[in-house]
Amino acid sequence: MIEKVSTIVFVHAHPDDEGTNTAGSMVRASREGHRVVVVYCTDGDPGDVPDDLEPGETVASRRRGEAEASAAITGTARVAWLGYADSGMTGWARNDAEGVFSRADIDEAARRLADLFDDEAADAVVGYDWHGGYGHPDHIMLHRTTIAAVELAAKRPRYLEVTMNRDLMRQLFALAAEIGMEGFSDEDGFDPDTGDDGNPIGTPETELHWAVDLGDDVIAKREALACHASQTDVKQLLAMPAEYFPFAFGTEHYIEPGRPPGMVRGWWLDHPPTG
Repeated sequence: MIEKVSTIVFVHAHPDDEGTNTAGSMVRASREGHRVVVVYCTDGDPGDVPDDLEPGETVASRRRGEAEASAAITGTARVAWLGYADSGMTGWARNDAEGVFSRADIDEAARRLADLFDDEAADAVVGYDWHGGYGHPDHIMLHRTTIAAVELAAKRPRYLEVTMNRDLMRQLFALAAEIGMEGFSDEDGFDPDTGDDGNPIGTPETELHWAVDLGDDVIAKREALACHASQTDVKQLLAMPAEYFPFAFGTEHYIEPGRPPGMVRGWWLDHPPTG
């Protein structure tokens, strides 16, 4: 067990990504006294435009405020922004726009992130799997950038990748379709085996290393997700019957590169890193 106070940096592509992926782990870490930092690589500007957007308010500024509100719930000590524009989904025209994260110079982006790791003296860093979960261009770029930044950091932090349990995802999609959740029917064309770039979503359970059961922290995770209610996909998830939410989001899954095979059901901070 790690008894000292650790600084853990969670790197996310867009405001709201922490809500579905790591919010429960962030809550637990902060509750145990660790310093939690979240980095958003983009501003999320091409997200849904809320009906109540005020004059002069932008989607990016609304989402920034939502990220700060989520941080207050998860106990996050610092919210940082890497400064890139959102690339949009695969195939969007803005994929080729100047300043988007997916087209950033990898060395420059990694240096920015490594400087933040050094500023925080990060003990652990959480990025994304190779596919970014489901193939979003910014998620894939985050994976590449975070790995490079870990190598550049003055003090090498422990490195993990949040991912989705592909086997569990298949069950969840079937359940969502069964209970009639919007966006998950056959007519919607939602296929858990085909992500944004055509690759399967998530990671097979046989390739996972950590399954973190959230227990009551799943309540705070839902509250953190609700902070991002300006976004349609979040609204769809929040429409899930409350009794199903712990089944869908009550466990967070991680890969730890270099660790021996086998999924451990436990809190990775209670176990020393390998190597």
